[in-house]
Amino acid sequence: MDKNHKMDLDLPLSSSVSDEDAGGDTQTLTGRAVCHAGCGRPSRVCLCPHLPPSPLHTSATVVVLHHPHALHRNPLSTLPLLARCLANLHLLPGRRLRPSSTPLLPSAPSPNPVLLLFPSPAAADLASWCRSTPPSARANPTLLLLDGTWQLAKEMHAASLPFLSSFVVPVSLPVDSGVDGDSMFESELVVKKEPHKGCMSTMEAAARALRLLEPEGRGAEIEETMVRVLRAMVAFQAEHLQHRNIKPRPKMRKKKDIKREEEMKKNAGLV
Repeated sequence: MDKNHKMDLDLPLSSSVSDEDAGGDTQTLTGRAVCHAGCGRPSRVCLCPHLPPSPLHTSATVVVLHHPHALHRNPLSTLPLLARCLANLHLLPGRRLRPSSTPLLPSAPSPNPVLLLFPSPAAADLASWCRSTPPSARANPTLLLLDGTWQLAKEMHAASLPFLSSFVVPVSLPVDSGVDGDSMFESELVVKKEPHKGCMSTMEAAARALRLLEPEGRGAEIEETMVRVLRAMVAFQAEHLQHRNIKPRPKMRKKKDIKREEEMKKNAGLV
């Protein structure tokens, strides 16, 4: 890792330490060795061999608005790894975006597009947008992502729209809200159970988007590098759960689906 790499952080990452402390594996208060020199994870699940030698440079500026709880209450957050993969990354803690949140976001339409990656009804498919937009009109974009639970992300999206709606281009990756999402037992890239098919972690979403946005074919290389790190993280977590004899939880059925099924059985009995 390039220890001299700096990025805009309004809130330190939970796994980050100062250069003076970054001297290799150290012991935490609980006695667990932690890889402070690189990935910041427990040494037995160190991901340094899977990280790029230095953060990747992208033409896109990636901005992540992350809920204050996203790091402190989510041990499976992909933000610390994302920060070690991308050089042009800016993490903003908060529940919504305002004009004063960051100078990276304009208050009016800009020659360089600002893409809000979130699966809303108004969002265009990112791949379709790239195909229909001339290269000069999509050069050096800003990619804006929201990080938190899906419920928190929806709230962050709604709260930020009054500011963002005047200049962002809403885009999304394919999501099927009619199909339940995978778990880590069903996909090598799913960190935790997703609500719908196509939902993904912040890191995977950034990787998929950069594949489409980066020029000169570099997108595929950047995507594969990031996905390799995420795949290793999920493999460690799945192995840990298997040792604890935890089996995949059966898919939960929604109350409205159960009620509809009961009504259908009831009506069928009356016929």
